Amino acid sequence: MVRRTAVVTGAARGIGRAIAHRLAADGLAVLVSDIDADGAQSVAAEIRDKGFTATSAGCDVRDRDAVFGLVEASRAAHGDLDVMVANAGVVQVKRLLETRPEDLEHIFRVNVDGVLWCVQAAAEAMIAHGRGGRIINAASIAAHSGADYLGAYCATKFAVRALTQTAAKELAGHGITVNAYCPGIVGTEMWDQIDTSLGSYLGTAAGGALAEYSKLIALGRVQTPEDVAGLVSYMAGPDGGYMTGQSVIVDGGIEMV
Repeated sequence: MVRRTAVVTGAARGIGRAIAHRLAADGLAVLVSDIDADGAQSVAAEIRDKGFTATSAGCDVRDRDAVFGLVEASRAAHGDLDVMVANAGVVQVKRLLETRPEDLEHIFRVNVDGVLWCVQAAAEAMIAHGRGGRIINAASIAAHSGADYLGAYCATKFAVRALTQTAAKELAGHGITVNAYCPGIVGTEMWDQIDTSLGSYLGTAAGGALAEYSKLIALGRVQTPEDVAGLVSYMAGPDGGYMTGQSVIVDGGIEMV
């Protein structure tokens, strides 16, 4: 049986790292990628130490050519691409009235352009080998409901939902499914950054904003990266083959739609 393969961007830490570990444990050969090439290399080594298959490559997802090169590197290392996880993303905490052109340019280039380049590169490779595939994008509960102080971030994640739905329709004829995962409050470095930045608006000390917003979680605990990786495993796996165009919330019960 041919081993399936995956690329995971933004995988040097946090959710991306957990996804890379989970897909490798599921039996996929994983290319771990991040703008932090050394961090990606470390995660790939962690995966290999567990007896699974992984390589690594640095990549800035804002660079379309670099993303296409990443897919080619995966093909050279592991064979034809089966799963693309466009996980790389950044956050920005700022009032809308304070948001400036340079703020929008940066966050859209990473969160929206980067996802689109991943979709394009993966689709090209999957169409070429003719077996279909799975494209899985990073969205957020911020893709379903706007949030104060996170306007630009929410706009990028709403855009990811739109790209996901459009790509799902355009690529279905090639046997390619396209979905997105929408986490909530996850215990990662990104949420540490959000907590600190929100504190300047809310007047809370370190950990205060996280504690306050965590009260919204019905299940009563902050989400782990592994909680998200479990959903991605389903989307990438044999049981997820009939789902496409969906942006699935996995947040412990903050948003219920």
